[in-house]
This record gives sequence, structure tokens and C-alpha cells, in this order.
Amino acid sequence: MALIEMILPKMGEGIIEATILKWVKNVGDDIKEDETILEVATDKVDSEVPSPVSGIISKILFKENDIVPIGATIAIIATEGTKDTEVTAPHQSGNATTKKELPSKQTQIIEQPKEPATSTKFFSPLVRAIAKENHISIKELESITGTGTANRVTKKDILKFLENRHTGNKEEKKASPKYTFSQGDTEIVEMDRMRKLIADHMVMSKQVAPHVTSVVEADVTNLVNWRKRIKEEFQNKYGEKITFTPIFVEAVIKALKDFPMVNVSVEGTKIIVKKHLNIGIATALPTGNLIVPVIKNAEAKNLLGLTKSINDLAKRGRNSKLTPDEIQGGTFTITNLGTFGNILGTPIINQPQVAILALGAIRKKPAVLETRFGDVIAIRQMCFLSLSYDHRVVDGVLGGTFLKRIADYLESFDDKRSI
Repeated sequence: MALIEMILPKMGEGIIEATILKWVKNVGDDIKEDETILEVATDKVDSEVPSPVSGIISKILFKENDIVPIGATIAIIATEGTKDTEVTAPHQSGNATTKKELPSKQTQIIEQPKEPATSTKFFSPLVRAIAKENHISIKELESITGTGTANRVTKKDILKFLENRHTGNKEEKKASPKYTFSQGDTEIVEMDRMRKLIADHMVMSKQVAPHVTSVVEADVTNLVNWRKRIKEEFQNKYGEKITFTPIFVEAVIKALKDFPMVNVSVEGTKIIVKKHLNIGIATALPTGNLIVPVIKNAEAKNLLGLTKSINDLAKRGRNSKLTPDEIQGGTFTITNLGTFGNILGTPIINQPQVAILALGAIRKKPAVLETRFGDVIAIRQMCFLSLSYDHRVVDGVLGGTFLKRIADYLESFDDKRSI
């Protein structure tokens, strides 16, 4: 057969390189077609990379934490009956393959480090380095429950172990620990890779776009009552939990159709109007970081379709199972501050978009209602909506009117609506 070159595949539009996080398979291991061979990280998301063929891993050309360009050969896979003198590139298009000589001696071939002689388990170089720096014994290292492939100990696992050892808390924590060390009477916390990317992106957004925030308060009593009435029936009928999020997304879609100049981006002095509504939903991760999966072509989905998409993306986002394409291409973003009990916020625009909507907590409040018998005070379900927008292209009239239209759609929600 052949020695197959495994290349780093395209990870999404605009992504030109990726960082190797972990080799799941080592030199000499059997691998099946489509089985995960390594995990990589881009500036968008962490991903698993499957093997293009079945065979045995012959060579690994990059080590963990290396930054590799898209399209580079990262490993050589030997298939059954391989001849040692030929290497075949994986199929890129059509049925043609190309052959070339094996890498010369001048080419640096980096094989996966062997397992420590003092342990029967495999630990990555990064895990071993953290263990050494924090004086974790082999016995302690072997006692850590691994959450990686084949129960291997990941960076997250060893950092959680360190935090629990430091605090004496044996219970699981919602937020992943950070890599910390003491310096005098202070503790230094190193940002993880995703936090660094978020920080850079937020600073860039504030530098690029002059932010303005408008706020309205919406009476959402009708939709709250409707959801309370139908949520059990909805789940029984469709197998999906319906939250408030898809209802708000539906209102945003209607408003964006009314005001297409909010669904744009800016390139120099050009305004790029997007034909489709790709709605990003900011999702908090267990690590405390944030990811924004995108509902593509949201305008084509009904409430059930939006519910399924949101539930699926949120679940896979929390479990680091999103693909790079699923967190890019957004044209408008929604963030739900009410999840944390906040009633109001001024979110930062998710570049290159020009607006972002923040949803506050829904709370019961006394409100004045106008009736044909005169004004009355009643207990209503109220929610603040805040819209941050790029004042280069979205003026106060457009931003304020667009936000008010969202509130109008929410307040006019039909509480007799069928599912």
C-alpha cells in the first residue's frame, strides 16, 4: 500500500495555523480511519483531528505546543503492506495521489516522548513539567483521575488536582483552576490560552469601534406565561427543553429583518450588508471563559428549529465539541446576563459585527398598565434589554429604534400561540 502523509486540515475560514495541544496516539499505535489522532487549538476553538486512513503511526513530525500552519504534514501513517520507499499524500481532490521521497535526515522528526520509566501510565510533557514544578510525586500523578482520551491526565486535570490539594477541597469545582504561583505576599495567576485570546479581542473591539449603549425595559409577561404553560408539553412532544433564549432570538430575527443595516460589518469606509442572519449566542464555559457558537441562517428556522440549534450548540460548547466553523461567521450576538442574576449590562461588540444585545434577568415588578377604565398598577414580568452598537455606522436613531422594535415584538408575544 503506502505511507500516508497526514496533513493538518483546514480549520475554518481565515484560520491559517493551529497549536498542537495533545497527541492522542503515539508512534507505533494502531489507528482507525476517522479515529481521533490529536487535539489542536486555533484562536477560535479546540478541535479533535481524525486520521484520514487506518494503519500504524510511523512518524510524528511536530510536538505538543508547536504552532503548525494549515496544510502542513504533521504525521506519517503506514498502512498494511507498506513499502518503505514511498510516501503518498492524502486525497485532496479527485482520485490522484502524489508520491515523493521520505523526509531526509535533515528533516527534524520529533517522536512522542516515551512513557516515564517510573510510571506505567503515559503523561504528556506538559503534565510532567507541571508535576515537576509543583513537586507532585509519581504516586500522586498516577492517582489523578484523567478526563482525556483513554483516561489520560490532561492539563486541566492536574491543575484541578493542584487547586484541591492547596485548598483541601475534594469536591468538584465549576471553574477550572489557573496555573498559579506565589511571589511574596501575592499570588500570580497566569491567563490560560482562551482568556488571553478573549482579552486581546475585547481590547481590539474597544479600540476599533466607538461604543454606544441604549437601554429599554420590556414587559415580557405574555411570553413568560406562555412558556410556563407549554414547556412540559413542548419537551414531551419534541424532546427539547425550551428556554427563554429562542424566544428572544426569534424577536431579534424579526427586528433585524426590519433594520438590515444593523446586520452589517465595516471594512475601511465600506459597509458590508450581510444577506443571512447568523446569530451568535454567548455561552459561559465551566472554565469561566466564554465562547460564542453561531446559529447559521437563523432566519430560516422556526421556534422549534431555533430551540434545537441553541440547545445543541450550548451543550457541545460546554463540552468543547464545537467545530471552528460553528463559532465564526456571526453577524449579530446575544448575551444573556440574566443567567447570572444581572438586570443590566453594557456588552462589548463582538468584532467584526456592529451590535450586541444583552438580556437582563426577568423579574416581577409593579408596572403601570393603561386600560379603558384608566391606569392601574399590576405585577408584571419585566426585563431590561441593552444594545451596544458601533457609532461609526449605527447612529442613535437606528440603534434606539432597532432596540425598541425588539421590545415591541417581545411585548406583543401571543400567549395563545400553539406549539
